[in-house]
Amino acid sequence: MMDGTNTPVACPVLILLGPPGAGKGTQARRLQAAFGLVQLSTGDLLRAAVAQGTEAGRRAKAVMEAGGLVSDEIVIAILRDRLDDPDCRQGVILDGFPRTEAQAAALGELLAERGQRVGAAISLEVDDTAMVDRIAGRFTCAACGEGYHDTHKRPARDGVCDGCGGTEMIRRADDKAETVAARLAAYHAQTAPLIAFYECEGRLARVDAMGRIDDIAAALAALVRQTMA
Repeated sequence: MMDGTNTPVACPVLILLGPPGAGKGTQARRLQAAFGLVQLSTGDLLRAAVAQGTEAGRRAKAVMEAGGLVSDEIVIAILRDRLDDPDCRQGVILDGFPRTEAQAAALGELLAERGQRVGAAISLEVDDTAMVDRIAGRFTCAACGEGYHDTHKRPARDGVCDGCGGTEMIRRADDKAETVAARLAAYHAQTAPLIAFYECEGRLARVDAMGRIDDIAAALAALVRQTMA
């Protein structure tokens, strides 16, 4: 991003890595509230671009309607457009992108064009066995998306969302133990090269994601402050 004098303006670009159930969504919302950062997920970006009818959105729509996979080039084009929006000036948290080394390299090129770079790629470290139990017990508020768990985070009043007061709770069909185990194995296989990529760049930070939500949030906040300094 450039200011009126064409001087690069530094604002944090954070990548949040972690397997399903690691708490990426919960922690991203906390970082948004605390630092004014904007969480950007690939799915949300694609849906918004298609709905807005941007050039990149029209290209993505054509691919999706044909049953194909949206190319990295289109995703990068959509991300480029989104980063120009005023609400991203405080910084962004990328959730779900990049997923491969090629995407990471393309992201680096995009940010370099804008006088920016990845401030930190934060890996939420988990224990797979414990994660199966964690995911199998989770549910969310259908109205606002706030996440809960049968054991670790129940709403103050059963069946009522603490945040919005909604009373409809939903569980994902694929949050079964055997499905979760397979998803965790796939995540580690796909993400290991990406973690190595950012580790080689000196941009990787690791946070133990098996502790208390507040402790994890405090560790992430410290990393954000360091990145913004």
